[in-house]
Amino acid sequence: MALNISTVVLLGVIVFLFIRKGGMKIWHAIVCALLGFYLASTAIAPSIRTSGNSVANLLGNLNF
Repeated sequence: MALNISTVVLLGVIVFLFIRKGGMKIWHAIVCALLGFYLASTAIAPSIRTSGNSVANLLGNLNF
């Protein structure tokens, strides 16, 4: 649960920065959000979640 919330916050910050600094229009962000909701309701959603968890585990195991 904590991973999902932190991922959502991180992605929200990235979208905010893209809107403010990168010239991303608000309509682009809305389309991205709609795509996310669409993908969450498809059969590929578990694969996306598994991939996200794998990347998070990989990054969590890195030692600097």
